[in-house]
Amino acid sequence: MLLQLPRAASLLYSSARFKVQKVHCKQWHKPNMASCMRSLFSDHSRYVESFRRFLNNSTEHQCMQEFMDKKLPGIIARIGENKAEIKILSVGGGAGEIDLQILSKVQAQYPGICINNEVVEPSAEQIVKYKELVAKTSNTENIKFAWHKETSSEYQERMLEEEEEPPKWDFIHMVQMLYYVKDIPATLKFFHGLLAPNAKILIILVSGTSGWEKLWKKYGSRLPRDDLCQYVTSSDLAQILDDLGIKYECYDLLSTMDITDCFIDGNENGDLLWDFLTETCNFSKTAPVDLKAEIMKDLQEPEFSVKKEGKVLFNNNLSFIVVEANV
Repeated sequence: MLLQLPRAASLLYSSARFKVQKVHCKQWHKPNMASCMRSLFSDHSRYVESFRRFLNNSTEHQCMQEFMDKKLPGIIARIGENKAEIKILSVGGGAGEIDLQILSKVQAQYPGICINNEVVEPSAEQIVKYKELVAKTSNTENIKFAWHKETSSEYQERMLEEEEEPPKWDFIHMVQMLYYVKDIPATLKFFHGLLAPNAKILIILVSGTSGWEKLWKKYGSRLPRDDLCQYVTSSDLAQILDDLGIKYECYDLLSTMDITDCFIDGNENGDLLWDFLTETCNFSKTAPVDLKAEIMKDLQEPEFSVKKEGKVLFNNNLSFIVVEANV
C-alpha cells in the first residue's frame, strides 16, 4: 500500500504507497543464517518495478475509476455553486493522473467555469511528469495550474507564516498520502479549516477491511521500517475524525491483487510482488525462512485473500472518505 504512488504503470503517486520504519539487520542474525533485510525504498528502480507489477496484478485502477465515475459527480455537485472560480487543492498530487480525472469531472459538472488547481507535491520528478501530462491533455484551457514542491507539513507551515488568513478551497483531495504524515489529526484539522462553504475533502487510502491492515498489524514490527511513514487505514482515520468531531462519509470499494505467482518458487513476478507486499528489497532472498513461511501461510487464509479459479487474490480494498465543511 504504500501506500499513498500513482496508479499508472509509468508513474508514482506522491512518493510511494507506504513505507515502514528501519530495523537493524542484526535483529535477524541467526547461527548459520545471515539475513539482512532492507527497505524496498533503498533501491528506487526495484521499488518502481515492484509497484508496476502491483498495478499489473491488481484492480486498483479499476476501483478508483469506478469511484470517479459513479460517486464523485454527486460529491462535487455543490462545490461550485454561485462561484466564478472553483479552487482545488491537490495534496500529494504525484504525476497528476488522478488529479486530471478529478478535474474532468469538475469541468463536466461546471462547464466553462474557471478552475484554479494548485498542487502540493514534494517530488520534483513527479512535478515534471505532472506538467508533461498536462501538456498532452486537451480541454484544460479553463484550468490554471500551480505546483508547489513541498510536503503537506511544509505547505501548512508556509501558510501559517505567510498568510494572515490562509486561502479557502472548494475541493481538497489527498490520494494515498496520509501514510507519510507524522501528525494526522493536526493535518486533518488544518486542511478542514481551509474549506469554503459547501466544500469537501476527498481522502483515499487502504480500507480497514483490507488484507493490508492485517498484514501490517501482524508483521509490521518484523519488517524493515522507514521513519517517514506509518501504517494507517480507514479504520484509524475514522477514529481520528470522530475524535475531532468532523463530519464525514466513507465508501469502501472492492479491489484485489493477484498474488498467485508469490507461491511459485523463483518466479520473478512473484518475487517483485513479495517485495511490494512487505516493502522489503529482495524479500524472498533475504527474509528469514520462518518469517516467509508464516506470511506465505497467512496470505492464503480467508482473512487475507480469496481463492478463485486457481488464483490467490489478496484483499486490496480501498476506502474513499469524504469530509464535509462545517455548516
